[in-house]
Amino acid sequence: MKRVSKMFTLLAVSIAPGFALLSFFYLKERLSSEPIGFVLRCFIFGALLVFPIMFIQYVFKVENIGQSPFFSSFVLSGLLEEFFKWFIFLYTVYKHTSFDKPYDGIVYGVAISLGFATVENLLYLLANGVNFAIGRAIFPVSSHALLGVILGFYMGKAKFMSQQSARKWIGYSLLIPVILHGSYDLVLEIIKENWMLALTPFMIYLWWIALRKVKIANSSNILQPNIPTQQSETQ
Repeated sequence: MKRVSKMFTLLAVSIAPGFALLSFFYLKERLSSEPIGFVLRCFIFGALLVFPIMFIQYVFKVENIGQSPFFSSFVLSGLLEEFFKWFIFLYTVYKHTSFDKPYDGIVYGVAISLGFATVENLLYLLANGVNFAIGRAIFPVSSHALLGVILGFYMGKAKFMSQQSARKWIGYSLLIPVILHGSYDLVLEIIKENWMLALTPFMIYLWWIALRKVKIANSSNILQPNIPTQQSETQ
């Protein structure tokens, strides 16, 4: 019974931050909210990304390839993880009929990112224990959500807010999260003690950027008429 109780507690503290943050950004939308079924599907897509990414990172580690702090932070973590999230968004969300307002990009970007972060968090806590749950919720899980906001904001800008420069904004939706993610990981690689103190200003900055983009996207929702897309909801 104790073992079952511990496992339930571990699952709860692993999953709760992701769903709390997803609910926060989902409910931030000023107009009609997104279909919960498709939001959860995006969450699952993000969750499934963990396993191929972890396998690639494991191979690089075993072969002792690219283990320098800079390469590990910006390529094996930043580029690899953000590229897969960006790819999933671009090919499953971007032309979907549910993506019909600028803020929708933020909802779906956050859903994909938090799916990834939740499974990653669960695996970490299974290996290291629930004592790390609070720190993981405040830093890694939150940072994935905030990077998802940036991903989704620029996708929304590409699709609705700046049609003439769509490719540029789609590029930004990958480039900026990669740089921020790599910078986050580089701090962890370099600073082994008191890393929370070092990352706190960075996290405050990330929250400031994300909430600013939430405000801009919500304002654009009000001004932007719904634009039908070519892809059906079932795709």
